[in-house]
Amino acid sequence: MTNQKTNSGHNPASFRDPSGFLFSRGGILYRQVNRVYEGEYVKLMGSGLYERLVKAGYLIPHTEVSQPPLESESSFKIIQPERVPFISYPYEWSFGQLKSAALATLTIQKRALKADMSLKDASAYNIQFVRGKATLIDTLSFETYHEGQPWVAYKQFCQHFLAPLALMALKDARLNQLLRVYIDGVPLDLASELLPTKTRFNFGLLTHIHLHAGAQRKYSGEEVKSRGGSMSRQAMTGLIESLEATIQKLDWTPRGTEWGNYYDITNYSDAAFEHKKQLVGEWSARLKPALTWDLGANNGEFSRVAGENSAYVVSWDIDPAAVEQNYRQMKKDNTEYLLPLLLDLTNPSPAIGWANRERDSFGQRGPADLALALAVIHHLAISNNVPLPQVAEFFAESCKWLVIEFVPKQDSQVKKLLASRVDIFPNYTREGFESAFKEKFEIRAAVEIREAERVLYLMERK
Repeated sequence: MTNQKTNSGHNPASFRDPSGFLFSRGGILYRQVNRVYEGEYVKLMGSGLYERLVKAGYLIPHTEVSQPPLESESSFKIIQPERVPFISYPYEWSFGQLKSAALATLTIQKRALKADMSLKDASAYNIQFVRGKATLIDTLSFETYHEGQPWVAYKQFCQHFLAPLALMALKDARLNQLLRVYIDGVPLDLASELLPTKTRFNFGLLTHIHLHAGAQRKYSGEEVKSRGGSMSRQAMTGLIESLEATIQKLDWTPRGTEWGNYYDITNYSDAAFEHKKQLVGEWSARLKPALTWDLGANNGEFSRVAGENSAYVVSWDIDPAAVEQNYRQMKKDNTEYLLPLLLDLTNPSPAIGWANRERDSFGQRGPADLALALAVIHHLAISNNVPLPQVAEFFAESCKWLVIEFVPKQDSQVKKLLASRVDIFPNYTREGFESAFKEKFEIRAAVEIREAERVLYLMERK
């Protein structure tokens, strides 16, 4: 996992569960299983549930190791989970990714019930995309199921998955950004207020959001009796199937945005486009990076070119439609090395949660071996008034190698940006660009793109 800590000690994202915790030693991530969880762990491993979920790609595999525990008094066992190529967060996912994560969680719960177990947690942060598939990474999320026991993770599931999905599908796809503010999921009363009135005529949304929110308000402050309540296995199965059907019906079609159809409206000729792909392919083949970040990836066209010679590519873009298209193409092609994610380069994901350490910032999950910054420099420098030296510094902190495209003022895309504003960018020239970036990088190659006024650079951080 790329955000694991190299020093000994608890992983900052793993402290809430008394069953165990993650820690790092020598750059390797381990999970300590505490004695209090011994019975559940033995049942998970002995029932065949672990094996079936791992085989289906729903649960991260692990090996039991003989490492000394971090806290010996409470330790039962130490396991080493498979390394996740890149840790992402729900507020960085497209609609389709959050939907896949929700359905995977429900599938895991249904399979757990068949083994007389149940998920005690339904946090979206417990899901990561591994080999292109939504996968549970918290081995300690399971507990023994007892007849009559309700699903204790029901509220959490609705807040982490159903509420944001409903808001994205029926209000605005950008509302997944509420998950940056509400780290334990969108409050149901807020979702109920924001959703259109027509959703009260949708049985699933009425039940799981509106009535659920009403019940929370009604019983706020009273003793919580959910664990002591009674719900038959059949009723729990019905609850899971109702949630599943409600989520299956939610849909969002990406269209009508500036970047979703970017390559249909760009001023590139076919020759220029192919030349650019050729250069990206050649340079990534030379470098063979373990981790590539495509910053401003649109629908992932160049991410896939770089991916032919990269172990793993994180394909970032600001536009929900472009990221959704990228994810759908990834699923269609069964691409395992690619992860499309949402990112605003001018306001990247911050460190949030307890003490601002629970969820890593964008920068803390880097640097990448290689970054692509294709057709983004003019948006940063002109649309957002970021001085070129600061742009260079940002990229130097983000990667070792950089493939960046300079788009001059003569380019039609830049002319559009300057059409309605005063040109206050005298240093936005090829010379000014190179001067700013030479402070942080060695320029290894500069190639003028055929049938275009743009220049593609290969740079190495100093």
